[in-house]
Amino acid sequence: MLGWNLKGPDLPAVDVALRLIEQLTDYGRTIANDLRAQCLKIPADSDARLSAQATLGEASRRLHLPPPYRTPQAAGHRAQNIARLVNALLRAAGEVSGEQARTRHHHQQQHAITPS
Repeated sequence: MLGWNLKGPDLPAVDVALRLIEQLTDYGRTIANDLRAQCLKIPADSDARLSAQATLGEASRRLHLPPPYRTPQAAGHRAQNIARLVNALLRAAGEVSGEQARTRHHHQQQHAITPS
């Protein structure tokens, strides 16, 4: 989808693009829900959480838009935009996961160092 040339003559079929939009939107909502839950497990001031929250804000706006006009260009643009958003959500989920691992490791080190 991201490689589609929406200014050229070979536009994707509207029905194909609309089906992909629906599938990616559902997937994006699932990722966003999981990401929201994962954000609660890391420090509120961490860069990963702040970045994820910005991406989640964008997702909350774009994953609930009505279907685009039934033209190849409109459907193609929406499909590409949702694909970019899903990529951003996946990146944010990876960063939050990494922050969770660092936080967990840091807590384990603190408990190991604490004198008895």
